[in-house]
Amino acid sequence: MSAVNVAVLDDYQGVALACADWSQLDGRANIRIFRDHVAEPDAVVARLEPFDVVCVMRERTPLTREIIERLPRLRLIASTGAVNASIDLEAARERGITVAHTGYTSHGAIELTWALILAAVRQIPAEAASMRAGGWQVALGGDLTRRTLGILGLGRIGTASARIAGAFGMDVIAWSPNLTAEKAAAAGARYVGKDELFRSADIVTVHLVLGKRSRGIVGAAELASMKPDTWLVNTSRGPLVDEDALIAALREKRIAGAALDVFATEPLPPDHPFRTLPNVLATSHIGFVTRETYEIFYRDTVKNILAWLTPA
Repeated sequence: MSAVNVAVLDDYQGVALACADWSQLDGRANIRIFRDHVAEPDAVVARLEPFDVVCVMRERTPLTREIIERLPRLRLIASTGAVNASIDLEAARERGITVAHTGYTSHGAIELTWALILAAVRQIPAEAASMRAGGWQVALGGDLTRRTLGILGLGRIGTASARIAGAFGMDVIAWSPNLTAEKAAAAGARYVGKDELFRSADIVTVHLVLGKRSRGIVGAAELASMKPDTWLVNTSRGPLVDEDALIAALREKRIAGAALDVFATEPLPPDHPFRTLPNVLATSHIGFVTRETYEIFYRDTVKNILAWLTPA
């Protein structure tokens, strides 16, 4: 078999080749790394036409039916993460395209959630900016002890966040569509209704899976019920929050602010309000962007390509 052409997409930091032993594919695969991102379907198709294998980083480049059906050479989609909702699996199956996934660790997302919470509550961006400018104290931070953390979605990441909140001496409340009082208690949280969570929490952190029922689950009504000194934290998926409603609430200063790692459109457009609103602390979807996670992703990607090249 002649060497196959492999595209590694959206390697923003240029670290894919350093995070795994790609030499195992020497002579069997021609690897090309793409560090930039293209979004328009025509541009995606034009880029991917020469490739037999496409390696996608999570959901950065969706592989929709429209795109898959225009790539007759494509034979393997190697996705990072255990699942990838942005790949049309049915379209891939119909065309005989193999879809492979990798291992994953949620430690990075959990830790980033708390990095954002602490940075927001203690006003670290403002203090750091003041120090760089030659200034000194400019803001008044707050304590976490005896404050209330509202967790929207008590799965693996939400449960870990509840445990961490307990270490800070916080009261933890939680809600999700299928959560029960017993499950909440087992995770160290107190089950409350959705309305009560938004009314009572000093910090609301979102940890739901994006789907038809959860899209826009944090909307204008929920934001309007929050206290004016409450922070909203979202490290899960951007479309869980009604972006227009959140921008309005932030501009009108109806809540203290938002700490966001995920957005409806990614990469975030350069002129987006989240880049300039003073009460927004924003990072560029880096919850899973750690060396340890990338080593799992790319190591398993190489294994998946090797397994596909060497069928049993």
